[in-house]
Amino acid sequence: MTPEGKVKEAIKKILKAHDAYFTMPIGTGFGSAGVPDFVICHKGVFIGVEAKSGTNKPTALQLEHIDRIRKRGGHAFVVNEDNYGELNELLRGLE
Repeated sequence: MTPEGKVKEAIKKILKAHDAYFTMPIGTGFGSAGVPDFVICHKGVFIGVEAKSGTNKPTALQLEHIDRIRKRGGHAFVVNEDNYGELNELLRGLE
């Protein structure tokens, strides 16, 4: 499994532990480029999570989607090995 794949598995585990609804949009020619890896709804709150590993950074388009979600009242951020706790805290705070 790739390093980013391990991050995604850890994110899934957190989401399942909180019984959050989530989907992982598949990047095809028919979808929107830059959409976060995880589209989540928990307790009526919209959350977008972009998974990265190590020092990998989101693209400009990914950052644009994160910004658009935030401007519309949702939560969106990048999760890597160093900050899983932020997602866990957000979900716990909604319960």
